[in-house]
Amino acid sequence: MAASVGNRQLDRLVSPVQPGSPIHSFAFPSRTAFPSKTDSKPLNLFFSSYEEEDDDDDEKYDLKTLYGSHLEIEPSIHDPRDEGTSDSWIERNPSLIRLTGKHPFNSEPPLARLMHHGFITPVQLHYVRNHGYVPKADWSTWTVEVTGLVKSPVRLTMDQLVQDFPSVEIPITLVCAGNRRKEQNMVRQTVGFNWGPSAISTAVWRGVRLCDILTRCGIMSKKGGALNVCFEGAEDLPGGGGSKYGTSIKREFAMDPSRDIMLAYMQNGEYLHPDHGFPVRMIIPGFIGGRMVKWLKRIIVTTQESDNYYHYKDNRVLPSHVDAELANAEAWWYKPEFIINELNINSVITTPGHDEILPINAFTTQTPFTMRGYAYSGGGKKVTRVEVTLDGGETWMVCALDHQEKPNKYGKYWCWCFWSVEVEGLDLLGAKEIAVRAWDESLNTQPEKLIWNVMGMMNNCWFKVKINVCRPHRGEIGLAFEHPTQPGNQTGGWMARQKYLETTEQKAQVTLKKSVSTPFMNTASKYFSMSEVRKHSSEDSAWIVVHGHVYDCTKFLKDHPGGADSILINAGTDCTEEFDSIHSDKAKVLLDTYRIGELITTGYTSDQSVHGASNLSQLAPIQEAKGPFVALTNPKEKVQCKLISKTEISRDVRLFRFALPSPDMTLGLPVGKHVFLYANIDEKLCVRAYTPTSTINEVGHLDLLIKVYFKGEHPKFPNGGQMSQYLETLPLNSNIEIKGPVGHIEYTGRGNFLINNKPQFAKRLAMIAGGTGITPVYQVAQAILQDQPDDKTEMDVVYANRSEDDILLKDELDQWAKEYPDRFRIWYVVDQVKRPEEGWKYSVGFITESVLKEHLPFGGDEGTLAFACGPPPMIQYAVQPNLEKMKYDLSKSFFQF
Repeated sequence: MAASVGNRQLDRLVSPVQPGSPIHSFAFPSRTAFPSKTDSKPLNLFFSSYEEEDDDDDEKYDLKTLYGSHLEIEPSIHDPRDEGTSDSWIERNPSLIRLTGKHPFNSEPPLARLMHHGFITPVQLHYVRNHGYVPKADWSTWTVEVTGLVKSPVRLTMDQLVQDFPSVEIPITLVCAGNRRKEQNMVRQTVGFNWGPSAISTAVWRGVRLCDILTRCGIMSKKGGALNVCFEGAEDLPGGGGSKYGTSIKREFAMDPSRDIMLAYMQNGEYLHPDHGFPVRMIIPGFIGGRMVKWLKRIIVTTQESDNYYHYKDNRVLPSHVDAELANAEAWWYKPEFIINELNINSVITTPGHDEILPINAFTTQTPFTMRGYAYSGGGKKVTRVEVTLDGGETWMVCALDHQEKPNKYGKYWCWCFWSVEVEGLDLLGAKEIAVRAWDESLNTQPEKLIWNVMGMMNNCWFKVKINVCRPHRGEIGLAFEHPTQPGNQTGGWMARQKYLETTEQKAQVTLKKSVSTPFMNTASKYFSMSEVRKHSSEDSAWIVVHGHVYDCTKFLKDHPGGADSILINAGTDCTEEFDSIHSDKAKVLLDTYRIGELITTGYTSDQSVHGASNLSQLAPIQEAKGPFVALTNPKEKVQCKLISKTEISRDVRLFRFALPSPDMTLGLPVGKHVFLYANIDEKLCVRAYTPTSTINEVGHLDLLIKVYFKGEHPKFPNGGQMSQYLETLPLNSNIEIKGPVGHIEYTGRGNFLINNKPQFAKRLAMIAGGTGITPVYQVAQAILQDQPDDKTEMDVVYANRSEDDILLKDELDQWAKEYPDRFRIWYVVDQVKRPEEGWKYSVGFITESVLKEHLPFGGDEGTLAFACGPPPMIQYAVQPNLEKMKYDLSKSFFQF
């Protein structure tokens, strides 16, 4: 169901530059401007669908809910991998899997992370397909030209686009036509790079209908020649000797109001991220992503379809016998019957995840195992059935479907759905693989076998997960699940393993033939050292090394499909891994024409194990685990725990102990991370994050120290805390669900951290906590002090509370300070002292510059990091400004749990 907004509502559009704006996940350069603060007001998030006078019976859509739960996501960063590229100004999420080396940026989220966030994908984790650099755009100067076969050509500013046309806002799933391409590349290399099964994301898109704009401009009739609508972007790309990215759709599609085609300028309540087309892009629901031009500059109504290079040389499904050379020689690219527009039916298994292990024991054999996944179709068709088979298609189990969208007024569905089915553990034990297929309302379904095509697009064969027997825990049998591939250049997957074995066998046969025939003679006569190669790292002379061969790519800079940046960022280096990860066999043949010699090196070995043979040991039929198995094996799976004790620490503080599913399990939570607790409260799901105070190697249970916020005690929160009050009234032996690990900070021991997946080291830690924010600080300190005397990290903690009665874990903190005075120092700050007669010796008031300077180490050196956890005002107004005065670099040496 879509939302229609009249002009009177558009003047309330939220500006991302206002204080408190949600648009904080990336930073723009100063010349990238948004609408001014005076031009925009808060956005009304409750709209009825389409033309209100025609839809009195339609339900209202709560778009705040649709924007997603926004579960914790590590902050986007200026990724070091973008240094030296034209995209270095863009902040990106470090967890995205890069598929084409450094540049251009093409990425997908890890499948588990994608599913963890459910129906709506956070912008930071939305998959990205870029053909080149990202344009730096300015809202105030950006225009979209509408021209061609229209009576009133126009050049629209962004403000005109927003203010002069009704707006529509609906959830839409975007899918790259190359989704699951790596499976095709395992059969035979295509011309495309290795998309996994996460080239799919769903967001709430807000924009202006294309048909409204074309109607306003007076589009000509079909008799007048107006048969196609072309779109053109802003970026300059090398394809065809130089062009913009462009494509077209038929007039019938463009003018059909049931298709909800829009010029979008907002995503999940925020203005577009640069990677997703800021300030405006095309959104064509039910179509492949390749038709949705980003950084839109021109709309041209024409008689012929677009003549753009990328319209013809991309997004086609050619017959399996046609390779790239034949397609060029016989002009297959230009045959209209092979163009892709609407998505096909597809489905994927997401649970069990790749390398997930299901122990077969008394617990799992009595509890059904729930398999899950996603499915989608194109053209607005509803997915009507998903089936799973354990016996190669002899029998099928019909799955439960979860459609979280409502159809639009024309009955069309634009989003993915989720499926689930319960399977007995013993049934899985007797199976060799799991396969899934989906059906849509036109009774389209997925083929059993993969159908190869040169572009590797629209792969929708049954998604198959292999089952291997292993031993996850001494004395038990378990089942290890293996997906077909892992995205990008990542190793793993049964198809990758299968190809590796086939390649090894073929190489052995070739070696045998060479040994009884004429030896291979290398005709290259020149040899270069790596120091010589490093001198050629500019546009004037660009050399690279691939598998020990030296290539001079200078003359190819202007013709490279990915742009010169893709070569220049690797010039003067050995880029074997990146080259292999993104290039086809044809490209490798082409590269050989630029070979100028060989690399001289001592002990050089080329990695012939393309798919990581060293990892094959984990696929052995039987394995023995070396310790207790863990509860949190998959961050997208909920784990059921039982409340076994509740201890009253003070009037409003409780220590809850939850039993894990098995008494010999550990939680499996890395130090510094936390878990989500799930509860249904008043028929609504409530989710809260907590950091356990129990040690990471505690067996059989976890402890949560929680402050209960009672109703009617705080004027700002008259209803109190939902989750804490729920836990307070939860009877013993009741179950609750947890998920994890969650968080972007992990302490790995002896001063070492992984922060946003990047290693950091510290000799000294400055940690500031407020209220219940002490628990992650406590967890890190606990791990350090348990590793004495080997962990020599020093910790200084400033801990703020309303009064001395609100201090959590005070006895434990004071005891640590007494036992380890050289390792742990604590200083308390309270708003008020309730019992001054007891002789309060710490600070009263707020966290100030003088308090921090007196009780925390100064920054400015590589050996000191600062961490904080507490209320946002404390962090924003008391912690960050004062740490800056103490020479902390807030982007490099300060982090929030």
